[in-house]
Amino acid sequence: MRAKIERANILVTGGAGFIGSHLVDRLLDEGAKKVVVVDNLFVGHRSNLEQALKRGAVFIKDDAEIEGTLDYIMEQYDIDIVFNCATKALNYSFINPLNAYMTNVNIIKNLLELQRKGAFHTLCHFSSSEVYGSAVYEPMDENHPFKATTAYAAGKAAADVMLFSYVNQYQLDAFIVRPFNNYGPRQNYEGPLAGIIPITAKRIMAGEAPEIHGTGMQSRDFIYVGDTISAILKLYDKLPAGEAVNISTNGQIKIKDLIEKICGYMNFNGEIVYKERRNADVDCHNASNAKLKGLIDFEPTPFEKGLAKTLDWYKEHIKL
Repeated sequence: MRAKIERANILVTGGAGFIGSHLVDRLLDEGAKKVVVVDNLFVGHRSNLEQALKRGAVFIKDDAEIEGTLDYIMEQYDIDIVFNCATKALNYSFINPLNAYMTNVNIIKNLLELQRKGAFHTLCHFSSSEVYGSAVYEPMDENHPFKATTAYAAGKAAADVMLFSYVNQYQLDAFIVRPFNNYGPRQNYEGPLAGIIPITAKRIMAGEAPEIHGTGMQSRDFIYVGDTISAILKLYDKLPAGEAVNISTNGQIKIKDLIEKICGYMNFNGEIVYKERRNADVDCHNASNAKLKGLIDFEPTPFEKGLAKTLDWYKEHIKL
């Protein structure tokens, strides 16, 4: 029997980050008894948890990657469920590939070993569309081969395989959600690890030219972060252990078109700068969400509506 979210003690690794902090808010809405966040603030921000902390969430600044870090949290808070959102941004693998890879592997290893020893009941692991690489066929379903093109993606793929093996060997209650390209409020807009939508908004607000790496013809399946969280919570008691599911809109948008939409919404009429294509950049992400829709009712936010909400948030929160 899967542990129920309502009245449960829940740990969210990486819970001060973009997706993780939205999940924390929703878990509190769902009636969790206690939500504990562990985050080393590599990219996340304590400010993302401002409202959650007022509602009783617990924040622990620590590193889930280090063996032994999570043991005392499990004991102190009697954790029932873990949502593993902890990772380092994809862009970090262009700077430090080994660390980006090992972060993904070490955290899932630590969690699966704790679960195997009975420290908690249920694990929901956040994978990434990056495990698929560029599409071999479209739309990309859950049977699409792993074709990781970056060290980050290789680490995510290795983590998925490790989870499958532990479920098979030890009958753990663990499953994988695989979000595609999330966007929305709270996504990091600072430095080289920033997401494309927030960094473009920041550049325009600062009077700088937006940038495109490569031709801009590479495509992504962008999904609004609130839709991702809603889907995961609906899937929670429906997706069997040892299975993975794509969380996507079943559509795609070219990066060039995305940048032009941002420019249009922010009334930017200046030059768009084209830079050299990044090595290992994925060319095409066109996802199938047929499995998702077979499990839950799911209607994603129209992209223009979600983009407008996102850009309005950045206009209010980006401080130049």
